Amino acid sequence: MKKVMVWLVLPVLLSLLIFRECMAGLVIEQVMKDKDGMASEVKIYFSGERLRTDHLQGGLTTIMDLREDRMVMIDHRSRSYVEVKFSQWEKEISGRLKQEGPAISPKTRKMTVRKTDETATINRFKVEKIEIFAGGELIEESWVTRDVEMEGIDKVMERAARGFEMNQEGREIHDKLKAYGFPVLVRDYAMSHGLGPVDVLEVKKIEKRELKDELFAPPAGYKKVIPEPPKK
Repeated sequence: MKKVMVWLVLPVLLSLLIFRECMAGLVIEQVMKDKDGMASEVKIYFSGERLRTDHLQGGLTTIMDLREDRMVMIDHRSRSYVEVKFSQWEKEISGRLKQEGPAISPKTRKMTVRKTDETATINRFKVEKIEIFAGGELIEESWVTRDVEMEGIDKVMERAARGFEMNQEGREIHDKLKAYGFPVLVRDYAMSHGLGPVDVLEVKKIEKRELKDELFAPPAGYKKVIPEPPKK
């Protein structure tokens, strides 16, 4: 839900100008690790039905605007960007998965979530440990918080998950976890081959902030690249 800061001491004209330019939003700073243990910083911005993800080390930004049915992929190193309809992107991803389905889909495992009642404080967030099992095997632990109001973000996250090929198990984990809170620390057991959990995601900071519309648009001076149509 969009929240607009109410200006009580400024003239009405100035209030209207700021309302047009800024929308209250949420900024999440987190660190992610790949299967080789390489860490990368990621910043995520939410405002209404808009999402921006910055991969700082890679110099890449992705912008999703569900209301405008728009997705923008920006390469800051080459100062260029690609813009497509998000619904078309989803359709192409869905078609690709159907074509490759039997070859890439693993055997479906029963996913279960267990509340442990174990609590801690991580990066100033009060968190609770949730364990995720696949076919009876512990594959992940997620430390979740209710300290932050995340209303309205689920819709954007679910669309993003579909658009970026989250598999069936990933979607099921997301659906089961959201009832417990927002993940602050995620530890993966599957990728460590029995050597203990690997921290794959850690939220460092969550901040409510007014976000300008320019944040959800390509930077001025960047070149627009027209993508080639998919080969049939």
